[in-house]
Amino acid sequence: MKADPVLPPPSGPVPYAADFALHLLTDMLRIRRLEEKSAELYGAGKIRGFLHLYIGEEAVAAGAMPALTPDDNIVATYREHGHALLRGVPMDIIMAEMFGKQEGCSRGRGGSMHLFHAGTRFFGGNAIVGGGLPVAVGLALAAKLQNTHRVTACFFGEGAVAEGAFHEAMNLAALWQLPVLFCCENNRYAMGTALERSESQTDLCTKAASYSMAAHSADGMDVVAVHEAIKAAAEQIRADRRPVFVELRTYRFRAHSMFDAELYRDKAEVEVWKTRGPIHTYSARLKAQGLLTEEQFLEIDRRVEDEVAQAVAFAEAGTWEPAEDLLRDVTALAVQPGAA
Repeated sequence: MKADPVLPPPSGPVPYAADFALHLLTDMLRIRRLEEKSAELYGAGKIRGFLHLYIGEEAVAAGAMPALTPDDNIVATYREHGHALLRGVPMDIIMAEMFGKQEGCSRGRGGSMHLFHAGTRFFGGNAIVGGGLPVAVGLALAAKLQNTHRVTACFFGEGAVAEGAFHEAMNLAALWQLPVLFCCENNRYAMGTALERSESQTDLCTKAASYSMAAHSADGMDVVAVHEAIKAAAEQIRADRRPVFVELRTYRFRAHSMFDAELYRDKAEVEVWKTRGPIHTYSARLKAQGLLTEEQFLEIDRRVEDEVAQAVAFAEAGTWEPAEDLLRDVTALAVQPGAA
C-alpha cells in the first residue's frame, strides 16, 4: 500500500486542557526515547534476541491507554514496549527484561517480545502473529461470566488478519457478545508484505463488519484521533457489551525488526510518512495553541531522558537468574517405562 502524499499531517486544535494535552506528549516521548535507547543497546550487544521497534507508531499506545481503565485487560503483540510502559509497567523492569535480568517483569525469561505484568493487567507481549487474539477472547469471556464491566483491549497488526486465529476470535467475540476491543495497528507492511499483496479485501473495517460488529477507522498518526476513537469504542462496549473493531492507520519509521534489511518499501515513502510523525506534528499543534513552548518541550524531553538513563542503570545493575533455577516453572509429564 503506497503512502498518500496528499494526506496532510494531523492539524487543528487539541481539545484538551493543558495538563492532559502535555501528558499525551510526554507519553509519546517516553516511548520514543526508550525505543531509541533500546536500538542503541541492541547494537552494543546489551539487548539480545529479537527487537521490534515502535518508532513512528507512538500515537496509538499514547492515545489508547488513557481511554481505558486500570481494571481493563490489555493484550499486545511483540511490538509492545510502548503499550507496557504506558499501561504502567515501570520502565526499569521493562529494560531489565530486555537485558535478560531476573529483575525484569518476566524474570528475564521473556525478553523484548514477552513483556508481562499481572499487576497492571498487561497480559503480553506475544511472539506469535495473532497469538494474542484468542487470549483476549478468553479474558473477555471471563469478564462476561463474572458480570463485570471490564473491557479487554487487544492490539495486533494488520498482518494478523491473514491468520485463522483472527477470524476465529472475531467470530466467537461477536457470537458470544463479548466485551473485546479489537485494536488493529495497520502499519501497511506487516512483517514485510504490503497489505494489498496478501489480502484481496484491504478495507479492514469491511472485514470486521462481516462478523456483525461495529467497525471504525482512525488516523493512527494523530494521538487526538486515536484517543477519541478508543474512548468512544470503550464506552460503546461498556454500554452494550458487544465487541468493537477499530483500525488505527499508522506507519513504522524503522524496519520490522533489527534483522530486517527493509527491501520491500522505498526510502522516499518512509520520508513522506515522517512528515506525519506523531510527536512533531502534535507538538506543533500545542505550540500554535499556546499550550507548549520550546523550553517546555526541552524540559519534558530532559525528564524523559533521565528516566531512560535510570532504567538503563537499573538493568545494568541487575542480576542473572542462577543456573539452578533453569527448571523453575517447567513441568513435564512423567511417562512410566513400558507405557504406550
